[in-house]
Amino acid sequence: MAAPEGDAGTGMVSTNAVRTRTGNISAGTSAFSMVVLDQPMANVHRDIDMVTTPSGEPVAMVHTNNCSSDINAWVGLFGEFAKEIGVDLKPNDLYGALFNSTKRAEDNAGGILSYAYLSGENITKMPEGRPMVVRTPNSRFNLPNFIKTHLYSAFAPLKIGNDILANEEHIKADGFIAQGGLFKTPIIGQQVLADALDTPITVMSNAGEGGPWGMAVLALYAEDNHNQNLADYLDQQVFADAEGTTIEPDAAGVAGCNEFIEAYKQGLNVELAAVNAIKQ
Repeated sequence: MAAPEGDAGTGMVSTNAVRTRTGNISAGTSAFSMVVLDQPMANVHRDIDMVTTPSGEPVAMVHTNNCSSDINAWVGLFGEFAKEIGVDLKPNDLYGALFNSTKRAEDNAGGILSYAYLSGENITKMPEGRPMVVRTPNSRFNLPNFIKTHLYSAFAPLKIGNDILANEEHIKADGFIAQGGLFKTPIIGQQVLADALDTPITVMSNAGEGGPWGMAVLALYAEDNHNQNLADYLDQQVFADAEGTTIEPDAAGVAGCNEFIEAYKQGLNVELAAVNAIKQ
């Protein structure tokens, strides 16, 4: 038995992200990132939550209400089309085909914008959600750019929140360990996230185990900590032989994502107008 621990703490343990300057990211229907701080925050920020590791170190947390739901909806639509023409694809094959098409996408996603808001978003102060795709007559509207737009959009609020930490507090993780369904297709989502945060992203083979597994690890630690602090215990007793892949940010991808995000922020008034004009 171990004392109860919340999702944030067990997620840190299941991704081995409890040392200072380490971070972890969970990307599902919602998303969050956490950075273990090596310096105090200079200011209070409305969009940054302060939590701690299970061993008490301060952690800056960025939480977003929206992430993969709109991608899932579009993939479902493509799946329906495939069945209409007599092709029945398994979900992993369908996601893989669509995600891998982004290898041919432009770095800025061709000037297409997407707001993947099925609900309101605290990071961008959006009261409700109206999922929306916007493009100009000059946008390069093709499948690779369209799917890359949705990947950028899934991570956009998370990037905006992390930019607060990086630009205003000068706080940045040396790397993030990420988990979630968006990373089941190898490399693609991982590279987009690395470019969005301009930070190396690691996906471990056991990262999908999640919080309940992290709680079990804490129970083992409570029973016998081997006279080690939590960070050393995880490194030496739990993750010593863990397998994972790390992807570095790509300079062109970072620039392209930043271009997308600037246009995304400028277009938030369009999303707000949709909220006000189109009632649920």
